[in-house]
Amino acid sequence: MTFTGLIGKACSFPLRAIIAACVTLGISPNVLTFVGMMVNITAAWLLGLGLFRPAGFVMLAANIFDYIDGKVARERNRETAFGAFWDSVMDRFSDITLFIGLIYLYTKLGRADYVVITALAMMFSVMTSYTRARAESIIEKCKVGFMERPERIVLFMIGAFTNRMAAVLWVILVLSIVTVADRIYYTWRVTHGVPERRLPLPALVLWRAFFWTDERASWQYDLWVIAILAFVWLTPPAWIGDPVAAGPGLLGWMLGM
Repeated sequence: MTFTGLIGKACSFPLRAIIAACVTLGISPNVLTFVGMMVNITAAWLLGLGLFRPAGFVMLAANIFDYIDGKVARERNRETAFGAFWDSVMDRFSDITLFIGLIYLYTKLGRADYVVITALAMMFSVMTSYTRARAESIIEKCKVGFMERPERIVLFMIGAFTNRMAAVLWVILVLSIVTVADRIYYTWRVTHGVPERRLPLPALVLWRAFFWTDERASWQYDLWVIAILAFVWLTPPAWIGDPVAAGPGLLGWMLGM
């Protein structure tokens, strides 16, 4: 049992009770999906005001709705093609609004550098979902790359609760770029029938770390989570020019030259 697996099991207990209550009350899963999106818009508004910790709690509430809607649909035998489409569309709205909230905040603070970083993180986050959806219209499956939506949402909440949003944005941006590249490469390899390359051990370890094919709640996943949390928590805000926690910093000075 990995520590991410243990966290998942611990969180599942209260969520089961919420799911059971929604099933008993006959609440539509599509309504749950819509409410979750609206709650995320509230979180985006709080991010825009720089109220990170309240935004973190609101995001936590929003993602309870995001988690339970599919489970409620399954329990009520209400899984439909439209429901899956609706859920995907609302997820995109939720993701984009959070980034827009941060773009508004950094614009107010006069930080053009972090406006660009946030916009790029938003673009590659959207492309992460798009590349998988488009790939799976021509190949059977394209579930490669580390930075998927659950990881982004958890990172947003960590950034809000710890006031380390700038570090979180760098993680989302870099790993989203890698994930998009992974999906493009994987789709090319499958469509061209190119076999997986054999690499020497040091190169294989590095390749496996970034060309991500492992499952969540595996020891490899735990290692990535530990590395990301260490970067977010241990990187001094001044090093990355955190607009909220550290003022202009080195990055803002360099881009302002």
